[in-house]
Amino acid sequence: MEINIPEVVAEVEKAFARYERALVSNDIAELDALFWKSPHTLRYGVTENLYGYDEIAAFRGRRPAINLARNLLKTVITTYGRDFATANAEFKRIGATKTGRQSQVWLRTEAGWRCVAAHVSLLQEP
Repeated sequence: MEINIPEVVAEVEKAFARYERALVSNDIAELDALFWKSPHTLRYGVTENLYGYDEIAAFRGRRPAINLARNLLKTVITTYGRDFATANAEFKRIGATKTGRQSQVWLRTEAGWRCVAAHVSLLQEP
């Protein structure tokens, strides 16, 4: 298996950038489009566990669109072959003191790259 084939890394970086733009601008349609439309998709958030595309989309639809701006501190994207990737990022919301962490699993589907699993957490203050 080839790790980090340059053109595949570029594809996933593009999908990740689309996700980030949609996240901070609360573009719900784009966020929904970037998740795999499957009951197997999951997202663990800071305060919620969401199982299946429908639960994730419902959460996005009712989440308040406040305090979404953030800075990415470090992002690591790794591809495994041509159809599977992980994206991990550290972030800090504007005005916040806690650092957040985001992990995503991406899969190439017939519709393009889709997030099939995600996890978001905040580091506890020392």
